[in-house]
This record gives sequence, structure tokens and C-alpha cells, in this order.
Amino acid sequence: MKIIEVIADAGHHDTIVGIARQQQVEDIWLTQNKEDGRIVARLLVSPEKRQKVLDALQTIFHNADNYHVFIIPLDTALPKPIEAETSADESLSNEQLEEKEAQEKERKKAALISTREEILAQVEKDAQLNDNFILLVMLSAIVAAIGLLENNLAVIVGAMVIAPLLGPNIAFSLGASLGEKKLVIDSLKTLFTGIGIAILFSVGIGLLWPGSFDSSELLARTDVAYSGTAIALASGAAASLSLVSGTSSVLVGVMVAVALMPPAVTIGLMLSIGEYNHALGATLLLAVNIVCINLSAKLVFLFRGIKPRTWLEAHRAKQSRLLYIGIWVVLLVLLFVIIYLRHRAQ
Repeated sequence: MKIIEVIADAGHHDTIVGIARQQQVEDIWLTQNKEDGRIVARLLVSPEKRQKVLDALQTIFHNADNYHVFIIPLDTALPKPIEAETSADESLSNEQLEEKEAQEKERKKAALISTREEILAQVEKDAQLNDNFILLVMLSAIVAAIGLLENNLAVIVGAMVIAPLLGPNIAFSLGASLGEKKLVIDSLKTLFTGIGIAILFSVGIGLLWPGSFDSSELLARTDVAYSGTAIALASGAAASLSLVSGTSSVLVGVMVAVALMPPAVTIGLMLSIGEYNHALGATLLLAVNIVCINLSAKLVFLFRGIKPRTWLEAHRAKQSRLLYIGIWVVLLVLLFVIIYLRHRAQ
């Protein structure tokens, strides 16, 4: 459970209480009027009701100015919710029992889903193009380049842990699912800037590197294996699921980084020594992984019901979501055709 705190004008007192009663929240308490004429209401809300309560509050406050809504994490609550006695179910009919079981399944499913607002708040931070992101890309590129050139898998894993390119990819998928144009634009700008920095930085490392460029780890990322497509699809889906469920995404970030940062660094290293054919292979690998990650992420958001609040916004987002999914599918098919033709020519 979490606490939803509402700071609003005192005139909204009855409306807030009405929403709490309608959604049957666990508890509600309000403070006395503040000096500025506002009240503070706190609602103890179970996971399956949190999104409905937030939607109802946003509906009544969409034209208001002097309000705030906060979601406050709650680690422990006492007393614990009392589960219904099993014996009480014996008096219910089969239809009532089936309905109760369906409601319980829906409740458990909702308990594993973060609200739209919580997910947005997380990915917006990950999609920001700032000094920290640029520094993470540079550090990850350095570590990945050294690992690839020295054929050291442990060092490459170190670059994977940094995982700076995970956030913009998932943010782009979520922005398309919700029709958030600004988030889509910001995430694309961050993603392509990150990839560009990684490639340019790797070119510089390659020009300064005194050793050879024939390590197996480096050459392995100059070609596309069709099995890697399944890995990228699974990684994108896992990253999205971890975001939706509110669980830690550190491990998933490592999985996605495996498919993004090493190929980007390989492009730069191969360009630095004039191996344009190998650079093209690494580019195709990077492109396939980006397409697969975004495609699977969009499908996860679609099947998990992540959509805008209002009907009009949901209708617009549905159109853009289907368009984006179609574009990713077409791009993936085109990439497969290019890879097939490239393999035949070799």
C-alpha cells in the first residue's frame, strides 16, 4: 500500500472524501485548514485502487491551480489487513465464488503494476540529457572499449553494469504508448546523442590504441546472429516488466546494455582503423537490438494496459501506438533482409 497525499483548497474537502468513499480506500485523514486556506488529505490506498484514485483526483483538479498530489511509499502498515475467513466462503454460491476468485486475481495483478504517474516519473529522469548521462556514456565507452580490445569479458561486463542507454529506449516506448510527444522527442535526442558520443569516443580510443584489433570479443560484435534477436526482444520485455511492476531494474539494465553499448563501441573502433565492413556489421547489430528492445517494450505496455487517463488522449495514443508498432515491425523485417543479403554476399 501507499499513501496519496492531496493538498488543495478547502472547498474540495467533500469531493476528496467522496472519492475516498467511492473507491473504498483503506483509510483517510485530513488536517485542519492551513493558513493559506488549503487542506491536507492523506489516503491510504491499496495497489489495485491507486490508479483509479489518482485518475479521479486528476479529473476534479484538471482546471485547478492551487493543488498538489504526492505518492508516498509505505514500507509497513499496522495492523495488517485481515484476510477473509475461509469458512465464510462456504455460504457463497458457485457463481459468487468464481466472481470472488476473479476479483482476487485482478487485485493481485494490479498489486504488481505501478501507476502511470509513477512510471512516467521514473522514465523522465532516465531520459534526461544532462552531464551525468554524458559522463556515464563516456565511462561506459572507455570500459567497453578496453574490454573488447583486450578480449576481457569481465571488463566488458563492467561496462554493461553502467547501462546508460537503457533509460532513453524505455522512455521512448512509454512516451509512444501514452502519447507523450515531449517524452518521445527528449528520449530520442538523449538516445542518439548517447550513441553518437559512444561512437566518437571509441574512434578516439581506437586511434590511440597501440595493440591489435583481432580479439574474439570485438569480432563477435561485427556480425548479427539471428539468435541475438530473441535475446534483445526478451531484454526489452523484461526491462518494461520491471518498470511496470516497480521492481529493481538493475539486472535488466545489464541485460539491455549487453545489446547496446558493446556494438556502439565496436562501430567506433572499426571506423578508427578503416574496417568499414566490420563497422557496418556492428551498426546492423546495434540497429536490430534497438528495434527489438523498443518493439517488445511497446508490446508489454500495450498488454499491461498502460494508457493515458482520458478517453481522447487514450484514443490518440492508441493510434500512435499502433503506428509505432507497425513501424518497428517493418524496420525489423528490412534489417533482416539487409542481413540476409549481406551474408549471401560474403
